[in-house]
Amino acid sequence: MVRLFKFLTPPPKWKLPVYVSLGIFFGLGFYVLYLSKAASYLSDAPETCVNCHVMAPQYATWGHSSHREVATCNDCHVPHNNVFNKYFFKAKDGLRHASMFALRMEPEVIFILDEGKEVVHNNCVRCHSQQLTDPKLAAKVPNHAHNTQDRVCWECHREVPHGRVNSLSSVPNARVPLPESPVPDWLKEYLKETELENE
Repeated sequence: MVRLFKFLTPPPKWKLPVYVSLGIFFGLGFYVLYLSKAASYLSDAPETCVNCHVMAPQYATWGHSSHREVATCNDCHVPHNNVFNKYFFKAKDGLRHASMFALRMEPEVIFILDEGKEVVHNNCVRCHSQQLTDPKLAAKVPNHAHNTQDRVCWECHREVPHGRVNSLSSVPNARVPLPESPVPDWLKEYLKETELENE
């Protein structure tokens, strides 16, 4: 351990520049994590999904659905078979979403990938298993087994819970929480003072 520490320690004349560079690098890294609200992605709060504006129609339509009272975004879109798989899937999917948003590659019409479809279907079954196995429904509803076992849920329930969301403009009057400004208060005050001085 001591040998590794000596190997990683810069020579005396390089210590100051190396430490300053590392301080700047880590400081900027932590600031980027703060601006991106990275800690919010560990929670199950639905507001996290509108950190980027692209998901605003999905958030708004979920907010007007019956699922709003009983399920968050993660209840449907993240696996629940174990905690490691849940956070692995969140990290993988979240990094894909964040990179597409940062690189301005998000499509006008948002669609779910096959892996996400499987997760959503499994979560529908997890929450609604009683409706799938209810003997009363099986006796009264024609083709009950075919309709509940051999297809995905949204073949029939197309508008649950997001309605007819097709694009960023399909829910024009939807109210969603606006993200807070990442500008620190001291900088806002400074900018106001300089504006007043310049007038």
